[in-house]
Amino acid sequence: MAHQKFFVVVVAGDSKAKLGTLGESGGQLEGLNGSRFYKRAATFVLRSIAKHSPELAQKVVDSGALDALIIGLEEFDPVVKEGSAATIANLAKHSTELAQTVVDVGAIPLLVLCVQEPEISLKRMALAALSDIAKHSAELAQTIADTGAIAHIAQLLLQPDTLLKRQVLAVLSNIAKHSVDLAELVVEAEIFPTILVSLKDADEIVRKNCSTLIKDIVKHTSELSQLVTNAGGAASIVEFLSNNTGYVILPGVMTLGYIAAHSESLAMAIIMCGAKKALKQIIQKCVDLDAIEPLLTRAPGSILKYAVAQFAKVLPHDPNARRNFVSSGALKKIQELKPDDKEALAEYITAINNCFPEEVVRYYSPGYVETLIERVDQYRIPV
Repeated sequence: MAHQKFFVVVVAGDSKAKLGTLGESGGQLEGLNGSRFYKRAATFVLRSIAKHSPELAQKVVDSGALDALIIGLEEFDPVVKEGSAATIANLAKHSTELAQTVVDVGAIPLLVLCVQEPEISLKRMALAALSDIAKHSAELAQTIADTGAIAHIAQLLLQPDTLLKRQVLAVLSNIAKHSVDLAELVVEAEIFPTILVSLKDADEIVRKNCSTLIKDIVKHTSELSQLVTNAGGAASIVEFLSNNTGYVILPGVMTLGYIAAHSESLAMAIIMCGAKKALKQIIQKCVDLDAIEPLLTRAPGSILKYAVAQFAKVLPHDPNARRNFVSSGALKKIQELKPDDKEALAEYITAINNCFPEEVVRYYSPGYVETLIERVDQYRIPV
């Protein structure tokens, strides 16, 4: 059997250091004691180098390591397979070109086989590699779909392992996001209504990844949005928004926006699911005033008062927010509102105005310019 050794070369200035061998071609090394341990160590070194930058990842590729990593994916030892998959993920994540290089050497079919292995940690790393390949372009995602990987991946949605579920949802999302055809392939894997269970998962990243996948499906067409709504997806997203806070809810908000944008009937379906109540709850928890500022001019009265109330809550405690509130024109918009004196909205406007000097509030009040012009007209120069 011909032996072939691969060395990782780290270039630092003019110095080169050989870090170790990845192993011998041909897969199993039954005649060489401890060879699998060298392979494990070498893949660990490779992945540690490749993860930092595209330049270092390219160095790993240029060293010829990819051929050895492909051999590693065929090894009997699952730890060597896992290390090879992790290294391939760290290579592919940096750019479309590096991901294409990984695809060109035949990594995808072997990664799909790794997904079907019994070891959970190996499944995770294989899914991570597929996700890092798929995210770059529709062509790369289509290459994964052409191997039949989606069906195998979708079967893992009900796995109890949290880290595995994160990766399953991420790779399906990175496939579905690129085109209608790819999104339909993901849906055809019968992920609904199974996927909706993950919106209530104990892990917030699983919940976020799940809502991201739904978002990346519904954004394409009204037909896909209708399918998701019919499966209970819209109602589940509304419930998800009501029960979560912070960065986790952003994909859910976008999901409702995409669904509602497709047609009036879908928008009404969103309202009937209680989205209005969820939106009010989101506004009450939002401290990013730039995000809710557009509501001052676009929101109906029933939503507007919650946006104004949030400004009244945050502005007294944030000097930078007060400055931005004036410079963005938001204070002027507040003065243009015409609430009933008995409404809570009037109280919120008063609370906001109390955050600024009286002359600043007058300056941005409607009719102030006309008042100044009138004073100019009436002014008499002292003799």
